[in-house]
Amino acid sequence: MRLSVKVKPNSKATKITGKDGDTLLVDIAAPADKNKANLELLKFLKRHFKKTAKLVRGRTSREKVVELV
Repeated sequence: MRLSVKVKPNSKATKITGKDGDTLLVDIAAPADKNKANLELLKFLKRHFKKTAKLVRGRTSREKVVELV
C-alpha cells in the first residue's frame, strides 16, 4: 500500500494532524537536517500502521510517497 504524505518538520510532537484529500498530514518532531525527519517519519508510520515503511519518493521534499509492506 502506498501513502502520499505531507510532512511538517520541527514540530513539537510527531503526530498525524489530518488529511488533505488523499494526502496524510504529519507533524514531525525531528529537524529536516541530515535525513532525521525522514527517519522519524518512517519509524512513526511503522509504529502507527504496524507495517514496514519505506520511502519511495520525496527524500528532500515535504511531499513524500511511502510504501507500507
